[in-house]
Amino acid sequence: MLRQMAVFLGVKHEWFSLAASCRARPTLTMGLVPRSLLVPLAVLAVVVAASLAEQAPAEDEYTWPQWELPLVRTRRTVALSSPSFSARPQAELSATCGIECQRRLPEPSLLDLEQFLSYETVYENGTRTLTSVSVQGLDAPVRNSSSRPASSAKSRRKREVYGMDTRFTIADKLYSTKYPFSTTVKISTGCSGVLLSPKHVLTAAHCIHDGRDYLSGAQKLRVGILKEKSRRGKGGKGKGGRGGKGKRRKEEGGKDEEQPEENQEKGKKGKGKGRKSRSRRSADKADKPSFKWTRVKQTQVPKGWFKGGASEGVAADYDYAVLELKKAQKVKHMDLGVVPSVKKLPASRIHFSGFDDDRPGNLVYRFCSVSEESKDLLYQYCDAEAGSSGSGVYVRLKEPGKKRWKRKIIGVFTGHRWVDANGNGEQQDFNVAVRITPLKYAQICYWVHGDSSQCRAA
Repeated sequence: MLRQMAVFLGVKHEWFSLAASCRARPTLTMGLVPRSLLVPLAVLAVVVAASLAEQAPAEDEYTWPQWELPLVRTRRTVALSSPSFSARPQAELSATCGIECQRRLPEPSLLDLEQFLSYETVYENGTRTLTSVSVQGLDAPVRNSSSRPASSAKSRRKREVYGMDTRFTIADKLYSTKYPFSTTVKISTGCSGVLLSPKHVLTAAHCIHDGRDYLSGAQKLRVGILKEKSRRGKGGKGKGGRGGKGKRRKEEGGKDEEQPEENQEKGKKGKGKGRKSRSRRSADKADKPSFKWTRVKQTQVPKGWFKGGASEGVAADYDYAVLELKKAQKVKHMDLGVVPSVKKLPASRIHFSGFDDDRPGNLVYRFCSVSEESKDLLYQYCDAEAGSSGSGVYVRLKEPGKKRWKRKIIGVFTGHRWVDANGNGEQQDFNVAVRITPLKYAQICYWVHGDSSQCRAA
């Protein structure tokens, strides 16, 4: 019975494993809510699911739709001058054309779409190219990806975190380094991302480019992947020892977040108070994961994000980018998925995890229902703070013809935005995610595989 209710909620693993961990592990917290209330909240969620179960459709309707995708093919690639990497991160993203506003925009032509889907590639050595593309087989995705209900959400004054903070801090390595949380990565520019393959990360375009130039931190871009603390030998310099680990860190090209503290401890040779303090610190950090930093080989950003190649109302639809890592990671990744409407999913619920700035060093998970949706954006009030931008938004549905359920990324969290709700300048704030459409799926899949023939179906 509980399993059926959890299936309806769409959070079988996330919610109930978190609720169970609250009884056993005090390191897992949800905002400012007392731990003693977490289990009753989980029970309340089950009760709500039971009251709605009679109205829920059959489980078989909660399957991943099968799409015949368009093809994105390279037309030509030209070299560009190296970027100056002079842009600064934006404290507040520009206003977004909302649902009613989008209704007044003309449908993009095939030529427009090909321009938006053309992309820049920036390599590790600072060189840059522009690739123009052609789009084939466009009819099906245009017909199936449009959903524009009228906006009904009330205006809110608070930004990013709405009312009671409902985020979960995943501080224990038992959870943060296990799927699906382990697919979340940290970008060195201060954002989050999600692993699409052992070598590819999906994140938000504004995390590396402000629409006109690349951020200063994007010149030596790195990606941090959560790892469990290694078991070091006592005094050895081989594998697992301090000397061996330092060598691997140098080869990786990144910096371990705990390295400064380790260096300080390494210099302490005395006994007594110093050793006792070191032992206490080691015990306090026993369950806290660290990051393995990896260099980025190349970055790809759609031209639709650039202010020069798209209008202000369209740029937000293309706030995504893919980073290719220099070394493949031995971590399970999450596949892309396309859904015609999130509002028709269980409780219209989405999930994502990121590294919010107000909880440094910790992975933060949340879920909420989508308030409104357009064909390119998801409008919701999932609690978030700066640092979570670029997180992969996912849902969990059944695989066609199978009994097992699978999580797939259906969007990229782009952060807080003021939205022109009705096209007359009236501003309404949402936390917004860029949804994966069939066209974007085809483009991102092509970036990952380098062969569009592998991207014919989702």
